[in-house]
Amino acid sequence: MSPKPASASNSNPYFKPGSAVEVSSDDEGFRGSWFVGTIIRRCTSKKNQNKFLVEYQTIMADEKGSKPLREMLDIHQLRPLAPRETDRQFKFGEEVDAYQNDGWWEGSITEELGNGRFAVYFRASKEQIEFGKEDLRLHREWVNENWVPPLEEPSEEKKILTNDVKATEETVTDMFSKGTLVEVSSDEEGFEGAWFAATVVEPKGKNKFLVEYMNLRTDDDSEFLREEIDILHIRPYPPEHVCDQFNLLQEVDALYNDGWWVGVISKVLSNSRYVVYFRNSNEELELPHSEIRLHQDWINGKWVIASKALKL
Repeated sequence: MSPKPASASNSNPYFKPGSAVEVSSDDEGFRGSWFVGTIIRRCTSKKNQNKFLVEYQTIMADEKGSKPLREMLDIHQLRPLAPRETDRQFKFGEEVDAYQNDGWWEGSITEELGNGRFAVYFRASKEQIEFGKEDLRLHREWVNENWVPPLEEPSEEKKILTNDVKATEETVTDMFSKGTLVEVSSDEEGFEGAWFAATVVEPKGKNKFLVEYMNLRTDDDSEFLREEIDILHIRPYPPEHVCDQFNLLQEVDALYNDGWWVGVISKVLSNSRYVVYFRNSNEELELPHSEIRLHQDWINGKWVIASKALKL
C-alpha cells in the first residue's frame, strides 16, 4: 500500500487544478522517469483525499493519439515541474535527466563527446545513449518542497564555474584510495536503490576499483565478497546525521538484507518504530529507529540532504 501524507490541504499551491506537474510511475520499466501532466482535480472522497486526477501531456489513451491519457495518482507520485538551466555546462560524472520516449529519465554522464553532445548511462536499463545538451537537465530531487540541489542563480553562475574544482581521474583515485570506507550500488535486478558498505582494496585502472564488502560473503561463506566496481557504482560513506524522530513522507534509507535501501516513511508508530515504503518493490516494512537513517545523495562531489547541500 502506498504511503499517504497526514494531510493535503486544498490550498496546496503545487497541485491545484490546472497546475503543470511531473508524474512518476511504479510500473516496471518506468522507474526513474518523469512525465509532464496537468492536474485536473483532486479526489473528493475522504478515503482518497490524497489522490489527484492528472492528464498526461505526451502519453495518449489510444493508439491513434487522439486523446491524452488520464490517471488517478497518489500524491507521492507528483511533483512540480523541475527547474532547468538553459545554458548549463554539463560534465563527466554528473547525474542528469535525459529526455527520451516522451519523458525525463535519470542517468549519469559517462563521456563528454564534444560539440555539446554527451554519453549518458541509464542504470535501470543498463543502456548508454548519446544526447545533445538541449535534451539534458541536471538531476534534482523534490525534498520538503525544495529542489535539491537548488537552481543556480544566473548572476552567480560565472562565479560558481570559476571557483568549482573539476573532478579529474586523479582526484577520484585519491578519494577512493586503498582502505577507504565506501558504499557500493548494484544494477542487478532486485538490488536497485540499495547501497552496501565496503572497503577499497585497490584502484584497478581507469575509474575502476576492487572492493571488499563488509557484510556480504562468498557463496561458501568462507570470506567477505570482493568485486570490481566502476566509478558509477561507488561513493564515499555518508556522514552520520543525528535525527531524534523521522516524519511522515520523509525520505530515508532503511537497513535491510545487509544494505541500505531508499524509501519513504509511510507510518509513524509508537516506541520509535516506523513503516517504510519502498517504491522500487512497492512494499512496506516495519523497522526500529536504529535501522533508519536520513537519505542523502552524492551529487557533484557534495552530500545533499533535505534542502541543504553539504560539502564534506
